[in-house]
Amino acid sequence: DAGPGRTENLDAQTAKAIVAYAARARFEVIDITGGAPELNPNFEALIEGCAASAPRIMVRSNLSALFDGRRDHLLEMMKDHKVVIVASFPSINEIQADAQRGDGVFRVSIEALKRLNAAGYGVEGSGLELNLVSNPAGAFLPNPQEKAEKRFRDILERKWSIRFNHLHNFANVPLGRFRDWLARTGNLEGYLQKLAAAFNPCALDGVMCRTLVSVGWDGYLYDCDFNLAGRMPMGGRRVHVSQMPGAPEPGSPIAVADHCYTCTAGAGFT
Repeated sequence: DAGPGRTENLDAQTAKAIVAYAARARFEVIDITGGAPELNPNFEALIEGCAASAPRIMVRSNLSALFDGRRDHLLEMMKDHKVVIVASFPSINEIQADAQRGDGVFRVSIEALKRLNAAGYGVEGSGLELNLVSNPAGAFLPNPQEKAEKRFRDILERKWSIRFNHLHNFANVPLGRFRDWLARTGNLEGYLQKLAAAFNPCALDGVMCRTLVSVGWDGYLYDCDFNLAGRMPMGGRRVHVSQMPGAPEPGSPIAVADHCYTCTAGAGFT
């Protein structure tokens, strides 16, 4: 449910607590997401602080916020730290992409991807990684990832000379506005059944909740981003990031619900 009308925002004190936690726990990857994390005034401090303790930093960008004319300096900062950019690009079809993200977003995203390529992102040998994330625009499961990546790569390069490293093709998670839409249109039960029927035991080893801890805007911890969205705290109890001595202990209980079928359907979710 992230959007311009929401008032929740990570503050400076919580950002400092996250940086301190990263130093204590020594995570392999710090993944910064939103909303649009580039809009947060503590975005730079978060990257600068976490870069001291984590070998890999990822930023989930919606592209339109990164190049809005007021934050162009962020790109140089991210290049300096070799931040991996994971860009939301829901569809290669302009009508579908705009329907999902808003009118005109497709064209803005194309221009942003061109600028990222010009800066070296997605270019072989640059050391600057650019990955795209796609997901369906309705109550159905995505195409096989390998097939989707080839299609995206061929069309983006042929039409706009755009290059990227990897495409992640994920199913939509039945939460927030999407769940409301499913319920309103009578598709919720059928979609949940599709997810359950597509269960892939090979995806279990890689489900994010087994190796990830998600920090909410207010500093409280969750087993994954989706449990955060569903307001299901880590292990069923509210723990603040400042209270955690390190990473969760192996074997710690994980909160689950019907949206968890998304992460075990098809190629899984990460």
